[in-house]
Amino acid sequence: MIFDTHAHYNDKQFDNDRDELLRSMPDHGIGLIMNACSNLGEIPQIIEMCEKYPHVYGAVGIHPEDAEGITDNYLDILTRYAAHPKIKAIGEIGLDYYWTTETKAIQQRILGEQVDLARKLHMPVIIHDREAHADTIRILSEHRVSECGGVFHCYSGSAEMVRTVTEELGMYVAFGGAITFKNAKKPCEAAKAVPLDRLLIETDCPYMAPVPYRGKRNSSLYLGEVIGKLSELLLMPPDEIERITLENGRRLFGI
Repeated sequence: MIFDTHAHYNDKQFDNDRDELLRSMPDHGIGLIMNACSNLGEIPQIIEMCEKYPHVYGAVGIHPEDAEGITDNYLDILTRYAAHPKIKAIGEIGLDYYWTTETKAIQQRILGEQVDLARKLHMPVIIHDREAHADTIRILSEHRVSECGGVFHCYSGSAEMVRTVTEELGMYVAFGGAITFKNAKKPCEAAKAVPLDRLLIETDCPYMAPVPYRGKRNSSLYLGEVIGKLSELLLMPPDEIERITLENGRRLFGI
């Protein structure tokens, strides 16, 4: 059974076939899906999916690109939704300096506040870190993320940074379609550095489809390509990668 630990099935790209696709997942070996959140407006639909499909779970949080202009009571709103039994994490949250650095201060404040909330609620965090490695590590450390745990989704850091993430912060590391790309030397080296009990797989669908589907809409059905690449890198059978990442995901999210 495969656990897709990061997806966005509320995205409009799934509007035409969302129900059919999600219902089909167990028949294709996809036993669990964690649907991540970007903003407050997405949460009702995420919870609706969690209630409709037994294999779908969710997270609630504010993505760094949505941090600017957030309402003053956003933490109260997240707390209320996080009480739902199928909401298992605060995320995705983090820092993103790729598109703009003008909102750095706001992003950093919102990240710290949400990590504090996760610790208060005893829930793991799902971290988005794009071209902001140093600040992300610093804020997570300052806000004692090791007390609640979490995962660096779509990991883009170095093999050297893996030790900081797994040992010092006590977090997991997730890889998706990018690890199959032709120029993916850095994530491949990082994957080989991750302790097996900290390894996760994901899609980030509908984005980041693996080779040979690159450029198409991604879905959990393509996770076999990610598993195959990890099998090649780690010199392990695919079914063992599947088993390990399933167990790790269950442990992290308490499922």
